[in-house]
Amino acid sequence: MYHKHFSVTLFFLLGAGFIFSFGCRQSPRVGHQHSFLHNHEATKPTPVPDQIILNLSEDPLHKLAVNWRTDTSISVGEVQVARSSHGPEFREQYRTVVASSQRFRHQYESEPEVNAYYHEVMIDSLMPSEKYVYRVGTDTLWSEWFQVVMPNEQKVSLIYFGDAQNDVKSMWSRVIRQAYSQFPQVDFLLHAGDLINRSDRDLEWSDWFYAGGFIHAMIPSVMTPGNHEYGKEGDLSPQWKPQFNLPKNGPSGLEETCYFIDYPLVKVISLDAEQIDESTYYRDLQKSWLDSLLKINQAPWVVVTLHYPVFSTKPERDNVELRAHFKPIFDQYGVDIVLQGHDHAYGRGMAANVADGQNTRDQKSGTMYVVSISGPKMYDVTDASWMDRRAANTQLFQFISIERDQLNYQAFTARGDLYDEFKLLKNPDGPNKLINKIPAMPERVEELIN
Repeated sequence: MYHKHFSVTLFFLLGAGFIFSFGCRQSPRVGHQHSFLHNHEATKPTPVPDQIILNLSEDPLHKLAVNWRTDTSISVGEVQVARSSHGPEFREQYRTVVASSQRFRHQYESEPEVNAYYHEVMIDSLMPSEKYVYRVGTDTLWSEWFQVVMPNEQKVSLIYFGDAQNDVKSMWSRVIRQAYSQFPQVDFLLHAGDLINRSDRDLEWSDWFYAGGFIHAMIPSVMTPGNHEYGKEGDLSPQWKPQFNLPKNGPSGLEETCYFIDYPLVKVISLDAEQIDESTYYRDLQKSWLDSLLKINQAPWVVVTLHYPVFSTKPERDNVELRAHFKPIFDQYGVDIVLQGHDHAYGRGMAANVADGQNTRDQKSGTMYVVSISGPKMYDVTDASWMDRRAANTQLFQFISIERDQLNYQAFTARGDLYDEFKLLKNPDGPNKLINKIPAMPERVEELIN
């Protein structure tokens, strides 16, 4: 039966919802941060391992780092690892590596306190090109067996993501899953900062792990911190080091934020952009470290990632100091490609900084600069001349492969459609040769601001 008081109540609720929606309406270019209701109980740690993730080591052909989380009833852990087999016989051939475990307690504002143990293991003595299985846990509490393929010496491939940051569970999840569905055998995933929005909010970190799911446990990741990995007091997220296991080979005080990874073909370098921006001490320390690192580099290709762009895609934004301090080093040592985030739009090109502050072509500089965005929070894109291809209001992921004297690059939208493509051909005597292969898809530059 239809009741009058129900219709009045429904009308009131719908009206109130309309008023609230109208009053709080955001531009469609901005991510809606509250589309997913959080279940605190569902994100709490349990005795069963969760948030399992592989990270690259500084020697990625022979070592893998793995981290996971449990509740406080489980204070120890281990990894069982074996060469993959055609059947279940690998279960009789595994070796065990004991984890280093640390207690973690943290509370974000008025949300429930997180009380957990984080466990980490460095799996060594692995062989290039080999396929392994592993699981994490202890006693009778184990994860499933995960399978991972080690890289080889002749080729390196990766998927690069700009900022995930907002609505990670509901909106970024499709991007990482689409990337995995198209390129399931890449060597690693690279995240250019701002993985989440609030540096120390465990619910957001839980969303990030949920979005990637088993992908995090099967393809190693590296990540450089963005400004949203730092809190209001300038402190690195308390979850960063416990939940990740990144190289500690950078400058003192910047362990696991500024570091390098050595493949035979390519050196991958993470710079801590927030510390460059906020601290002259750490800025100069990273400059000296980078210069000394590149001076003795033997790898033919160099990939640098940092969160703040050397050349911005956002109107009225220009990181002059960053460019002044670091671009000369990139130019001097012929850095091949710089992968960045922060500006919530897409742009890429080769460019130079000149004295009058204008962005102009520089035939002597072969560095490719890329800014990208994988999450739903969007900014307008400028028409600065340094960009060969740009996009606004577009979630993307990028596939990069390097083999011998060629770097292949493709950018895909969240639908999986090819949006940008180029090749870099290595020239040992000068700048790389750029071959643009831009698809016919029109540039997505609506609401362009000059």
